[in-house]
Amino acid sequence: MKLLTLGINHHTAPVAVREKVAFDPEGLLDALSDLRSHLGGVNRGGMPEATILSTCNRTELYCAANDPASEGEFHEATFDWLAKSQNLAPSVLQPHIYTLPQSDAVRHAFRVACGLDSMVIGETQILGQMKDAVRTANEAGALGTYLNQLFQKTFSVAKEVRGSTEIGAHSISMAAASVRLAERIFASIGEQKILFIGAGEMITLCATHFVARKPRGAAIANRTVERGQELADSISAQNIEAESFRLNDLPTRLHEFDIIVSSTASPLPIIGLGMVESALKLRRRKPMVMIDLAVPRDFEPEIARLNDVYLYTVDDLGTMAQAGANLRQAAVSQAEIIIEERVSNFMHWLQGRNAVPLIQDIQQQGDRLRQIELERALRRLVRGDDPQEVLNAMAQGLTNKFLHGSLHALQHASGSERDALLKLLPKLFATHSNDKNNPSDSH
Repeated sequence: MKLLTLGINHHTAPVAVREKVAFDPEGLLDALSDLRSHLGGVNRGGMPEATILSTCNRTELYCAANDPASEGEFHEATFDWLAKSQNLAPSVLQPHIYTLPQSDAVRHAFRVACGLDSMVIGETQILGQMKDAVRTANEAGALGTYLNQLFQKTFSVAKEVRGSTEIGAHSISMAAASVRLAERIFASIGEQKILFIGAGEMITLCATHFVARKPRGAAIANRTVERGQELADSISAQNIEAESFRLNDLPTRLHEFDIIVSSTASPLPIIGLGMVESALKLRRRKPMVMIDLAVPRDFEPEIARLNDVYLYTVDDLGTMAQAGANLRQAAVSQAEIIIEERVSNFMHWLQGRNAVPLIQDIQQQGDRLRQIELERALRRLVRGDDPQEVLNAMAQGLTNKFLHGSLHALQHASGSERDALLKLLPKLFATHSNDKNNPSDSH
């Protein structure tokens, strides 16, 4: 079985590249089906297993093939599919891609789930995102024995690391970092009006942090007003005026807000340069803080050039969120030790699974030999031969057939092959030539 993780993340690529590779959540089922069909062309053992993890900080393909034509072809086919599926030239993607086979793939999955590979070390959101990815893969029928076991073990390791270390201590979440960035520009958020674009998990987390600062007012712009109104109602419950409106109303409402936090799944920017320029004129150049938590980005990058706009991306937030890294280093070291031990355990299981076909073949061969000797013995008994002679002959026949392959290989081997057999055969047949308790020496 060959395992492979191929991906791109915040360590290897800026947000401008990552957004080109991000998958639309609504298209993941089709993408998984297409990926497996593509990889099936280089896998002699049928359809491979696959899972796609796509977040603001990473896009990763986790694959398992039981009989690929070659490891190199397996890797190349996976990369080719990712480039083609996102309409990217391989030369654009290649400098940012990492490929992790076998134990490296297992180790990476464990580290990602534990938050060790995150922009914010120890953050917990990635674990939920990975579980969502696995749930989608299962729904698509793309999970099999190997990836299912890998991810179940991954979640178990994440639970163990978080329960036995302080990996999450002293960390600054992306939501908390958003507040700190806004406070660099505005001395008091209590005097500002905030617009949240989107109503998903990240926006909900950010709203919690900003609302704690008691802003002057808040609004949620969302594709569906009803979903946005639920978040607005929870904010209003904390004695802060809040409302919800449709995304289509952004051009006429944007100027009303001092801080804009956005995180949607839109494949294209929803706030353009012209829209912001118009808002600034209505605000008479009063500054605006814009925090873009989306990948692909919700704000056109050119907006950052405007003098009265402070635009921050997820990469800017990540830099701030690294505060406290030194305090977490001891916990990281503890987590790495746990992960290495669990990687070793998983690879031992995987190697055991790889031996299953051979074990089955040996057992089937043994059954065939047993059946041959048994049928021969039964024929002799029906003929009236002496039962004692029949049993001796059957035992001798089974012994000869059992030893034939090994003795034949030893007699015809030479050099290093013969040396290897001389070391291996005593283990296979449990011979103890130097053991005084050997039954053959006990009489």
